[in-house]
Amino acid sequence: MTGLVLAAVLCLNGCGEQHATDSSAGAATSSPRSAASGASGASPYVEPGAGDGAPHYNENNGYRRPGDMSPASALDAAKEADRIRPVLKRLWEQKKWDPVTVRAALLPLGYEEERTGAKGEPLDGTLTVRAMFSRYTDGHEVTPEGALVGLRVHDDACVTAFVQKSNYGVTTNGPYLETGCFEPPYGH
Repeated sequence: MTGLVLAAVLCLNGCGEQHATDSSAGAATSSPRSAASGASGASPYVEPGAGDGAPHYNENNGYRRPGDMSPASALDAAKEADRIRPVLKRLWEQKKWDPVTVRAALLPLGYEEERTGAKGEPLDGTLTVRAMFSRYTDGHEVTPEGALVGLRVHDDACVTAFVQKSNYGVTTNGPYLETGCFEPPYGH
């Protein structure tokens, strides 16, 4: 009886382990503890403040982080946000959120529409009003109704806003590396 129990223990002790064969000699094997529990150890690639903890999260999402604003620029941006907010609130209450109407309502505040040259270089103006970013929904690209607003207050400061059927919002931020005042859409 003792021999039977000992044989059973020895057989079960090997469960869940991977053993190297001649063709895979030197390959990494899992420990019995991690294989049996199904748990893996913490990734050595997790960065501090890395959102969902995916390896290289900060590096892969760097394009979605705005630049820093100086304290003086942040104050100026907040003042401009306070000027834009009531205009967008009024438009939202009137159910008017198309880019043409939003642009026409903001230009009387003294802003000039941003213009770029043939090669994309900025010429003058500080205000950009555009359609919402499209997104993939139910198998095709959809552009929601509404307008995005970007106001360049200083080289390091923006007011970013939106107005759409469900709501409106106004925030301040530093510019994004690739998209200026607008937060870029997710790449994947």
